[in-house]
Amino acid sequence: MTETVTRPFGPLDFQLVLLRRMGDHQPGLVEDARQELGASVADMREANKRWQAMLRSSRSRGALSRYRSVLGAPEAVVPRRIGDLDCEAHLWPVPLWPGLRFEVLAGPGGAVWNEWLVRAPGIPGPELRGEVDLRPWSCTVDEVARAFPPARPMEGSAPTRWQLALTLPGGRECVAEFSWGLLQRLLPGGDRS
Repeated sequence: MTETVTRPFGPLDFQLVLLRRMGDHQPGLVEDARQELGASVADMREANKRWQAMLRSSRSRGALSRYRSVLGAPEAVVPRRIGDLDCEAHLWPVPLWPGLRFEVLAGPGGAVWNEWLVRAPGIPGPELRGEVDLRPWSCTVDEVARAFPPARPMEGSAPTRWQLALTLPGGRECVAEFSWGLLQRLLPGGDRS
């Protein structure tokens, strides 16, 4: 993949950005995925550097415009209602995870409320019955929250991270940590590191 930096930032680069944050907890899975994409460690670093520069640029576009410029037109735009608020879910395919979509929830005027990986419409999620089913990269925040009610949302340990406090069958408390909406690891109930 080693090319000049002047090429446009596109879907491949964006997948490398997703992988970069996930590498903190799942370096083996990230290494396999990076190789599958034909990218080097330097390519991943460069993609992250360029993404961060786009986020911090004084000429930065709005978040929704930025995703459209990087990922192209969404595969679908679905109206959603959250409480009394209307929004739109913009969905893009992510080749590394064909059963998932990158979802950007945008409110009126295009303000982005959330951005993460979700299960693709029409694709069944995994059956989550216990700890053995909670494998890294196997499920999303929403799937875990539905499977283990009442899961309690918690602040993540870094941007693009989410945590859910939950009780597994048998009464064991734990915290599920997600990066970009995809499960990365389970922590004991009292451990938030």
